[in-house]
Amino acid sequence: MICIITGDIVGSRKIKDSWLLSLKNALKVVSGQNSKWEIYRGDSFQVEVEPEDAIRTAAYLKACIRINKPADVRMGIGIGDVKSKRKKLSESSGDAFVNSGAAFDSLKQAKVNLAIKTDLPDFDEEINVLIKLSLIAMDSWGIVAAEMVKLALENENVVQSELAVLSGRTQSLVSEALKRAHYSELMEMDKLYRKKLNQVLSK
Repeated sequence: MICIITGDIVGSRKIKDSWLLSLKNALKVVSGQNSKWEIYRGDSFQVEVEPEDAIRTAAYLKACIRINKPADVRMGIGIGDVKSKRKKLSESSGDAFVNSGAAFDSLKQAKVNLAIKTDLPDFDEEINVLIKLSLIAMDSWGIVAAEMVKLALENENVVQSELAVLSGRTQSLVSEALKRAHYSELMEMDKLYRKKLNQVLSK
């Protein structure tokens, strides 16, 4: 079981290329030592992550891109098996890739920027409702909120006073930005997603 996230940058032609460096750095962070990521067609990308990290990864990638306002990102999360693994992700195949492509292709019609697809329709329905609700917050992240979410996700076990030092901002500003970004609710959703995923995978 692997997770493939397929995405592209919204409105990339209308904005400067500052998002490209942000995207490359973000993909390096989320893929860890594996470096299983690829940028193609200029503004599209794929990355392989652990299935349980899907929501957190999507939130991190979105935060990294939203810093380059008005840039945004569309992503399809696919979870499933892999049939053939090649050096290039785009040449690999299996259910994870098919599901990721299907999730990505459904975005425009559903008028959302993030969706998930597995081989479990009931699980997908439930998680996609949570994702739609989370997008109410994530789609409205401003630059400061996105910066603070990015920093908080990079420094998971760090308290707000330490985040303030790292960001060079006051603690009250950090606190306000994370509250505005609905960061704690997003982390609760991530926790629930992991729990539900473990339940369905252990059956």
